[in-house]
Amino acid sequence: MATNERQSPNETPRAAQGDSQRGSSDVAPNDANWSTTMRLLLVEDDEMIAEPVLDGLRREGYAVDWAKDGREAELSLANDVYDLVLLDLGLPKKDGVSVLSAYRRRGGEAPILILTARDSVTDRVSGLDAGADDYLVKPFDLDELAARARALLRRRTGRKQPVYAHGNLTLDPAAHEVTMDGVPIALVPREFALLHVLIEEPARVFTKAELEERLYGWGEEVGSNTIEVHVHSLRRKIGAEQIVTVRGVGYRLKRAQ
Repeated sequence: MATNERQSPNETPRAAQGDSQRGSSDVAPNDANWSTTMRLLLVEDDEMIAEPVLDGLRREGYAVDWAKDGREAELSLANDVYDLVLLDLGLPKKDGVSVLSAYRRRGGEAPILILTARDSVTDRVSGLDAGADDYLVKPFDLDELAARARALLRRRTGRKQPVYAHGNLTLDPAAHEVTMDGVPIALVPREFALLHVLIEEPARVFTKAELEERLYGWGEEVGSNTIEVHVHSLRRKIGAEQIVTVRGVGYRLKRAQ
């Protein structure tokens, strides 16, 4: 099976390095999960810290991109596509406080959660004054990180997310719940994310590339048939007729009666 690794817009394309494990290793979501279509940016130069954070957040269902230094973070933030930024302070090329200050000066509005080993009151005040929304000192527990991320994302919306209804399907992003004819359907995070994308715009045909963009972050290897696997798995749970294949284009939900 061929694979494609999603690339940062700041990187040149690289050859795929083997089959993806991401598409088939999802675990069932817990009740604390909040939204699986949110895109996060992790800015962290230490791979030993970044890799478990990336894995944990992706298992929560978020699409997470990873910037490894301050300059790459600035280039990434220029895209204005992120719902939450997790920012280390001690970065190479440009320190985190400078990245944060510049982002806020140009009008960047995404919540910023600082992740740092600097635990003095002065450092905390400096980060918060520069525009951070929360501050988590290393080492930290991944469950606490996930909880703080959910809190910041809820605060960003300022209200409960809408409940989507289409035909006999309903999807509640805040409760992370899907029902069909009123009966709960258990979905793993990627399945939930896929249905969330489709039900937000049920008449739109999404290409495979668009679905990969919504469901995966940079550096995640995506198998050539990974989206097809997710579609097949979701169809088994909600009914094959619910998702229409538009040959040569992509997928959409069936038209509601």
